[in-house]
Amino acid sequence: MADKIDFPVQLVQPDGRRVHRPDYATLVSDVGPAELRDLYEDMVVARRIDTEATALQRQGQLGIWAPLLGQEAAQVGSVRALNPDDYIFTSYREHAVAYCRGVDPAVMTRMWRGCAYSGWDPAAVNMTNPAIVVGSQGLHATGYALGVHLDGAEIATLVYFGDGATSQGDMSEALGFAMSFNAPVVFFCQNNQWAISEPVHLQSPSPIARRAAGFGMPAVQVDGNDVLAVLAVTRQAARHVREGAGPSFVEAITYRMGPHTTADDPTRYRTAAENEVWLARDPIDRMRRLLVREGLFDDAFAQRVADRADDVGSRLRAGALEAADPGPDELFEHVYATAHPLIDEERAAYRAYLDNLTAGEEALS
Repeated sequence: MADKIDFPVQLVQPDGRRVHRPDYATLVSDVGPAELRDLYEDMVVARRIDTEATALQRQGQLGIWAPLLGQEAAQVGSVRALNPDDYIFTSYREHAVAYCRGVDPAVMTRMWRGCAYSGWDPAAVNMTNPAIVVGSQGLHATGYALGVHLDGAEIATLVYFGDGATSQGDMSEALGFAMSFNAPVVFFCQNNQWAISEPVHLQSPSPIARRAAGFGMPAVQVDGNDVLAVLAVTRQAARHVREGAGPSFVEAITYRMGPHTTADDPTRYRTAAENEVWLARDPIDRMRRLLVREGLFDDAFAQRVADRADDVGSRLRAGALEAADPGPDELFEHVYATAHPLIDEERAAYRAYLDNLTAGEEALS
C-alpha cells in the first residue's frame, strides 16, 4: 500500500550482526564474501576522496566542497544496485556515486576549483554532473525517465536529493508528474537530518517517505548507514520501475557528519552529543565489524584497501593541482548545442574588449 510506511529496513546492526529480514535479505543473497569486501572498499575510498577534497579546499585549492562524510553507505549501496545503462541524476554531494560509476578522480574537483563548467562527460558514465539548484534535478530526472520510456528503453532512472530538497516545489512537481505519467524513476532521498542549519523535524514532522505516499507512490525507509539494506531496497525499487510499475521512493536515513559545505560551521547548530550518537552508527565501522564477524577482514585486506584509497586520493589531488585555468573563449562554449549567431557576436565583442584592455595596459607600462 502506498500509504503504509514500515520501520526502516535494516540488514546489519551497528555492531556488525546480521538482522533477520528474509523479505529483503533475498534481494542481496548473491552478495558473497568478495562482494562484501568490495562494498567496504568502495566506502573507504569514497571517504578518502572526501577528506582529500576537503583538505584541498582548506589549503585554498578549491573554492568550496560539499562533504559526504557519513553518507558512504547510502551512496555506495544505491549506486551498486543499478545497471550500467541505468541513468543517474545527482545533487552536489554524490562523490561516492561518481567514483563507483567510473568517474576519474582526477576530474572530480574541476567544477569545485572553478576551472570548468562541469567535471565529466555525463554520457560516458550515465550520470549527470552536480546540480547546484536544490531540487531541480527531480524534474530533470522525471522528464528524462519519461522520454526514455517513450523511446522503449527498459532502464531505471534514479535521482538523488537531500531532505531539504523535499521542501522545494520542484520536487513536489516531479513526484506529481512522475505518478501522473508513470515515469520509471526512483526518487532516492538521503535524509541526513539537516538542511544546512535546519533540522529535518522542523521541515517535516512526519517521515519524508510519507510525502511520496501522499502522491500514491510506493515508498520505503531504509537504514542509510547499512550498505546491504540500501543495496536491497534500491534493487527492489529499480526493478519496480523497470517493470513498468511506475515511480518509487526510497528514504535513506543517514547523517551528515561534517558541514553542509566547507563554507558552513555545523558547531553553531549541532551538539557534540548528537554527533556522538551518529558516530556510533558510522557506516564504514559497521561494515568492518560485519567483515570481522564473518572472518573476512585481515591485515592483508586492510592494507589493500588502504593502498587503493591512497592511490585514488593521490590522483584526485594531482588532478586538482594540475587543472588548467580555462581560456576566455571557453565562457561561450556549450551555451547552445549548435553554433548561434548571438554567441558568435558576444564572443567577438569580448575578444575585442580583452584586446583593448591588454593594449591599454601595455601603453601604461
